[in-house]
Amino acid sequence: MAAIAFESVVKLIAFLAVGLFVVYGLFDGLTDLFARAHAVPELAALSRLEQSGGFAWTQWFALTLLSMLSVIFLPRQFQVMVVENVSEDHLRRAVWVFPLYLLAINLFVLPIAVGGLLFFGSAPVNADNFVLSLPLAAGQNALALFAFVGGLSAATGMVIVETIAVSTMVCNELVMPLLLRTHHFQNESRIDLTRVLLLIRRVAILVVLVLGYAYFHLAGEAYALVSIGLISFAAVAQFAPAVLGGLYWKGGTRRGALAGLLVGFLLWAYTLMLPSLAKSGWLDAAFLTQGLWGWHWLRPEHLLGMQGLDNLTHSLFWSLMANCGVFVGLSLWRAPSGQEASQALLFVDVFERTSSSSPVFWRGSAQLPDLLRLCERFMGSDKAQALFLTYARQSGVRDVQAIQPDARLVQFVETQLAGAVGSASARVLVASTVEEETLTPDDVLRILDETSQLRAHSLELEEKSASLEKATAELRAANEQLKSLDRLKDDFMSSVTHELRTPLTSIRALAELLRDDPKIELAQRCKFIDIIVSETERLSRLVNQVLDMAKIESGHAEWLTEPVNMGALVRQAIATTAEMFRERQIAVEVTLPDQVPLLKADPDRLMQVMLNLLSNAAKFVPVSGGRVGVSMTSDDAGVTVSVQDNGPGVTRAQQALVFERFRQGGDASNRPQGTGLGLPISRRIVAHFGGRLWLESEPPDGARFSFFLPIRPAADSVNN
Repeated sequence: MAAIAFESVVKLIAFLAVGLFVVYGLFDGLTDLFARAHAVPELAALSRLEQSGGFAWTQWFALTLLSMLSVIFLPRQFQVMVVENVSEDHLRRAVWVFPLYLLAINLFVLPIAVGGLLFFGSAPVNADNFVLSLPLAAGQNALALFAFVGGLSAATGMVIVETIAVSTMVCNELVMPLLLRTHHFQNESRIDLTRVLLLIRRVAILVVLVLGYAYFHLAGEAYALVSIGLISFAAVAQFAPAVLGGLYWKGGTRRGALAGLLVGFLLWAYTLMLPSLAKSGWLDAAFLTQGLWGWHWLRPEHLLGMQGLDNLTHSLFWSLMANCGVFVGLSLWRAPSGQEASQALLFVDVFERTSSSSPVFWRGSAQLPDLLRLCERFMGSDKAQALFLTYARQSGVRDVQAIQPDARLVQFVETQLAGAVGSASARVLVASTVEEETLTPDDVLRILDETSQLRAHSLELEEKSASLEKATAELRAANEQLKSLDRLKDDFMSSVTHELRTPLTSIRALAELLRDDPKIELAQRCKFIDIIVSETERLSRLVNQVLDMAKIESGHAEWLTEPVNMGALVRQAIATTAEMFRERQIAVEVTLPDQVPLLKADPDRLMQVMLNLLSNAAKFVPVSGGRVGVSMTSDDAGVTVSVQDNGPGVTRAQQALVFERFRQGGDASNRPQGTGLGLPISRRIVAHFGGRLWLESEPPDGARFSFFLPIRPAADSVNN
C-alpha cells in the first residue's frame, strides 16, 4: 500500500506539472487559453455544450453512474477500501482526502485538452497523448519523461493492485475451498501451505494478465483503451443491486441476488462484450444488424427496438434494469430464510446493534498449540508468532503460552485466517481444529428460554414506559385542570363577593341614614325600608342560588323523580309570573299542544327552569310593547319548550357567555339586575334529566331560549 500511495503522489505531481506548463508555458494563463478557444468556432461550440445532434445527456449520466459504481465495486477499489483497511480512522481521513485528490488530479484535464486542440490545430495527433506530445512538441523532453514516468507508475500501480485483488479472490473463494475438501489437505495437518497459497496467487496473477492481454489483442484494434475500461466497468456495475440491496434492504434473498447477477451479466455480455468482439473481426458481425437467429428485435445494440442511445448506455440500461428487477422480484416472491433474515439484520442494522467480541453460543474446547500451528500453516511461522504475541499483550498476559484458549481466541484465529484463505475456508479450517460441542436439545431450550425471558423483560419495560408516559400525560392534564379550577375558584369568589357587596352596601347605607337622622319623614323612611327589604330579598336569592349551584356541581343536590305534566307546569309558571308581566305591560302568548306525554323528572327543578327563563325574558323586552311567547312541542323523542321575547337579542359573541356563572347579556350601561346564575343553574338541571338548553338569537329580533327533555320509559299521555 505504501508503494501504491507513492505512485499516486508521483502521478499527481507529474500531471500537475504538465498542466501548469500548458497553461502558463504555452499560453498566458487560463484567461488567454479560453479566450483563444472561444475564437475558434468548433471549440466555442464545445464550451457551450453545442454538438452536432445536441449534448449527449444520457451518455454523460451513464458515465457518471459508472464512475460512481467503479469507486466502490472495482476489485482494486474493494482491495484498498476493505481488504487492506485495518482501521476506521483511515475511512475518516479518506472521506476528505480522496475527493480532494480527485479534484486536484482533474484540475488541468480540460485546459490540457483545449490547449492540445489549439496547439496542434488540424494535425493528426491522438488526444490521448496530449500529456506527452505537448511537452515534446515544445522541446521539454525532461518534462515529457517525467510525465511518462507518472503515467507508467499509474498504469503499473493499477495493474498491481487489480491483479493482486483478483488473485486473492480467486485463491480464497474458488481454489482453497476445493483444495480443503480433498483428502490430502485434510489429513496433512502439519504441512506448510504458505508456499501453496503464494503459488496459487501467482498463477492467478499470470492468468489474469494473460487474459487481459488476449482481450486487448482481440478487441483492442476497434476500441481505445478507455473504451475497454468502460466495458469492464459496466460488468462490475452488475454487483451494485445485490451489494447495495444487501446493505440497505432486509428483504433481499440469496436466490434473488444470484438470479439478478446472472441475468445482468448475460445481458452485459450480449449487448456490450460480444459486439466488441464482433467489431474486432473475431465474430460474425451479421447478428449486430440482423439480430440473433435473424430476429430484428434481438439486435444487441438496439434490443427490443430501442434507439437513440450509445452502446454503453444501452447496455447499462438493459443489464441493470433486468438485474434489479429480477433481484427485487424473486426476493419479494419468496420470503427470506431464517439465516438470510439474521444476516440482513446484522448488515442493515449494523449501527443499531452491538456485537459481542466473542461468539455467543459457541461451546467447545480448543488447544493453543493447534490454533498456533493452524495459523503457521497458512500465514508462516514468523507472522503467526507475531500475531499471537500481539493478541497476548492485548489480553493482558506476558507471553503466547499464557493465552487462554477460549472462544475469543477461536474467533481471532478465524478472523486472521479469513484474510489469508477467505472467510468460508477459515471457518472450515477452524472447525476442523477445535473440538466444537453440538448444542443438545436442552441447551437449545435453555437458550430459547433465556431469549424468551429477555423478550418478556423487554416487553415489560416497554409497557412500563408506556404506562409512565400515560401517567405523565394524565398528571399533566390533571394539573391543567387544577389550574383551571383554581382560576374558576378565583373568578367565582370575585364574582360572589362583588354580587354580595352591592346589596350589602345599599342595606348598610340606608340603615345608617335611618339611624343617624331620626327626623326623616315617614314617607322617605318607608321608602328606605322598602329598599332594604328588596335588597335583603335579593341577597337571599343570591345566597340561595350560590348554594344551589354549589350543591349541583358537587353532586350533593337532592333530586326527585316523578311523573311531570309539562303542559300544566308551564301554565303554572306563567300564572306565577303573571303579575310581573302585568306590571311591565308585557303581552304573553302561550301555544301549547292539547296532549303531551308525561316526563320522569323533578317538578320543582323544572319549575325553577321555567321561572328563570320567563323572568329573563321579562327583563329584556321593551318597556312598552313587550311580547313574550311560550310554546311547547312534543314528539316520540321528548318535549321541547321555548320562551321567545322581542328584546334586543344576544350578539353571537355573548351567546356562549350567558351560560357562564355571573355573566349576563346586554350592554353594561342598561344591564338589568340579576345574579347571573339563573341560566347556568337551569342548564345543569336540564342536563341532569338527559336534556339540553340552548339559545337562538339574531339581533335585534329578540332571543329564543329552548330546552329539550327526553321521554323516560313507560311514559303515559295526558290531556291539558
